[in-house]
Amino acid sequence: MSTDTEKTPTPTKGKGLVVVLAIIVVVLLGAVAAMWWWTQRSAEEDKQHIEELEQFVTQDREETKQELQDNINQYQELQMVITNDSIIAQLVEEQQRNQALLEELERTKNADAKEIRRLKEELKTLRAILQDYVHQVDSLQRLNQQLMGENQDLRDANQMQQQHISSLTDEREQLTEKVNIAAQLDATGIHAQGLTKRGKLTDKIKNVKQLSIAFNISRNVTAQAGARSIYLRISTPTGEVLTGGGTFDYQGKRLEYSIRKDIEYTGEETPVVVYWDVTQTLSAGTYRADIFADGQHIGSTSFNFR
Repeated sequence: MSTDTEKTPTPTKGKGLVVVLAIIVVVLLGAVAAMWWWTQRSAEEDKQHIEELEQFVTQDREETKQELQDNINQYQELQMVITNDSIIAQLVEEQQRNQALLEELERTKNADAKEIRRLKEELKTLRAILQDYVHQVDSLQRLNQQLMGENQDLRDANQMQQQHISSLTDEREQLTEKVNIAAQLDATGIHAQGLTKRGKLTDKIKNVKQLSIAFNISRNVTAQAGARSIYLRISTPTGEVLTGGGTFDYQGKRLEYSIRKDIEYTGEETPVVVYWDVTQTLSAGTYRADIFADGQHIGSTSFNFR
């Protein structure tokens, strides 16, 4: 009887086993829950990280595109201020390189970060080349402005010189004119009369066989001494010129003269007498005698016959 009683399990021992199993289950469930939570959180973080990377790559791609477009625009602007054909050709070539890189970037997907980085590195090289051209153009423009300033100074100096020369020319012309006026001969004391065939004075036109005209060439120390040709034009009351068969120059025209007299002028007062033989019928009235020398009109007088 005592042996059978020792082999029967007690209720306390079975209850403890259940508790242990329950604890193990709870721990396992907690571990599974923790694992699931950590996995979910890690996935969310990875997703967020990937989105941030994609956003960064997209932003980097767009910034690179904008820089390339800025390069292209700047090359275009540089071409507008340069006149050197060789430099313009180089600018066009670099502009085309930037355009080709931009088109390549347009074809690149946002997710291709490696390709975008490569294109961005190439952009740095193109940007450095552009900056070098910008410096060259700036230097050329500064040099050009300096040369333009120097040219303007030269033009201003030349203009001032031309004005000075023009002023001197005007002064010289005025002086020459004054000298010419001062040097002009002057006929004074002009006296005309008619002579008969016996050489007597007469105022009757029917008796006039010769016209005598006397005058003095005034003293003029400014006038050049030497031989002079004196021309007289005698006009009838009707305006007809009594011709002597020759012409002389006066203010760009050729005029007929009645009498020519060659004299030697010394600068001192010189008396002159000229004669014109009447070979045609004359009418009564007022006659006029005009005297010319050196292309100038130097005197005149009027006289009457009845």
